[in-house]
Amino acid sequence: MRQFKQVLEEEILPNVKKPLRYLGNEYNVVKKDWKAVKLRSLFAFPDVYEVGMSHLGLQILYGLVNEETDYLMERVFAPWPDMEKELRTRGLSLYSLESLRPIADFDCIGFTLQYEMSYTNILNMLDLGKIPLRAEERGNEFPLIIAGGPCAYNPEPLADFIDLFVLGEGEEVILEIYAVIAKHRAIRQGKQDKEVLLKELAQIRGVYVPKFYETFYDQQGKFLGVKVKEPGVAPYVVKRVVKDLDQAYFPLRPIVPYLEVVHDRMMLEVLRGCSRGCRFCQAGFLYRPVRERSKELLLQQAERLSENTGHNEISLTSLSTSDYSCVESLLREALNRFQQKKIGVSLPSLRVDSFSVNLAKEVQRVRKTGLTFAPEAGTQRLRDVINKNVTEENLMEVTEAVFREGWTQLKLYFMLGLPTETLADLDGIADLATKVLHRAQEILREIGSKQRPKITVSVSSFVPKPQTPFQWEPQDSLEVLQEKQKYLGNRIKGKRINYNYHESELSFLEAVFAKGDRRLGAVLYEAWHLGCRFDGWSEHFRYDLWREAFERTGVVPEEIANKALTYHDALPWDHLQTGVKKDYLWQEREKAYALATTGDCRFAPCTVCGICQDLDVSMSLKKGE
Repeated sequence: MRQFKQVLEEEILPNVKKPLRYLGNEYNVVKKDWKAVKLRSLFAFPDVYEVGMSHLGLQILYGLVNEETDYLMERVFAPWPDMEKELRTRGLSLYSLESLRPIADFDCIGFTLQYEMSYTNILNMLDLGKIPLRAEERGNEFPLIIAGGPCAYNPEPLADFIDLFVLGEGEEVILEIYAVIAKHRAIRQGKQDKEVLLKELAQIRGVYVPKFYETFYDQQGKFLGVKVKEPGVAPYVVKRVVKDLDQAYFPLRPIVPYLEVVHDRMMLEVLRGCSRGCRFCQAGFLYRPVRERSKELLLQQAERLSENTGHNEISLTSLSTSDYSCVESLLREALNRFQQKKIGVSLPSLRVDSFSVNLAKEVQRVRKTGLTFAPEAGTQRLRDVINKNVTEENLMEVTEAVFREGWTQLKLYFMLGLPTETLADLDGIADLATKVLHRAQEILREIGSKQRPKITVSVSSFVPKPQTPFQWEPQDSLEVLQEKQKYLGNRIKGKRINYNYHESELSFLEAVFAKGDRRLGAVLYEAWHLGCRFDGWSEHFRYDLWREAFERTGVVPEEIANKALTYHDALPWDHLQTGVKKDYLWQEREKAYALATTGDCRFAPCTVCGICQDLDVSMSLKKGE
């Protein structure tokens, strides 16, 4: 270990960009005696350090596990290509940050699946760790490979490579999984009997072991479904859910990177879930129901975080922070407490209809953080289709409020290619951006400001996601998406409006892996073998290599991404349940085509989506003040 550390510090790190990514000596890091614990686990984030260290889920699981005397958790991130080259040239293994041990030394490795286009990094990390890629090739001597996160709700493209997937909120189930693994290690003197272990783990609610299930196809190759084949294993896997967020573990001594990361601030999770029901939004359906944390607890957590981190900004995180029942009073009291310390508060994930003048005034007391709103569509018709439930009037009211309070820049997010979209809807995006700009200019003139407003229009391509009402929808073809991007670019005029959009090829592959089945495992392996890495990074994305991988494996990606499905078609994730009923999702799809909206179940009558009825959990709202 000492020799490796010397090679790392003297020979490797001087040759790579941002060597702080690979040292693991951050503030609040936990280092345990390797021999004093019963289970050694590794949290693996399949992206670069700066992205991974901005992930609240990592901090939660890292803190939770390391507070257990018998377990340890260390971290590993995808090494940037320069670091990969240094390791491969010397024949060295990918290693954990805390103890600098080869990742193959751990009992289990848990990958978080946040984004479909990080899948090649998973394979690359296993290979760099000298661990066989395919689950069937890994015997008792290798770590158990686990994966969880939002993409685990269609894990089939990764089924060849992962031993078990976890559905639901990790802090609810991870210690149960570790207890079983630790027991088997003790029985086998540290060697796992993998088959027996997996059978026992499959009995835990929320755990999906793909080797115990098989896929079926007809003679033409059409996917017919996934069915359990192992006696005693449940035919359906149901997610795990935290019932009371006030009782859930929250890390009060999070790791503080010495390197600037994407979200370099304290994170307070004010609520989990969303009741809005936007029909394209996977997170909104996966994380139901809404569960809020009490304001008093959040303020206590903020105090502890400020003492233990030194950050100068608190981010109130959630899917829709401005929907939090106590958001105004929480903001006011947090700013009163931390203003003298020059600690500001930011509000990401704002909705147009719930932002208020009071929020705008409170947020800018310490410093003006950026404001971003997501109308998603340019016309009211299309916003009704997607159940956005916001209006142009809402957006203009927000524009007036924020520019009167001193903001000069605003970002607006939209999507291209939504179901039923027409050119009139694209025209609506350009028109709406222009109206916002003109209103902002009027307001700034009225208040005597010499500042000139700037509006940024950011457009992504619609990706049909599993477990949503639009899971049956096709994605527009690449050619159509590119035509729409060009059309909108020609419609948006003026130096004060900045227009940017995501690569359509990347969105196309995202749709393929979001909707695909186990046959994509061969494509994934081939793409990795050809050199695909960091596919979510434009400078490393090689669409030509992906096309070659599809050709070599005989998989036609257009038949996955661009194909419309019916209610009766089998879906690769039908055996995995979020608690929201499939019939309810189809009903919402039908309402979309009828231009019928569904109310927010915090205020409207229960829509009986199934989550509260079937999972014995209920919406938990705190009294607003």
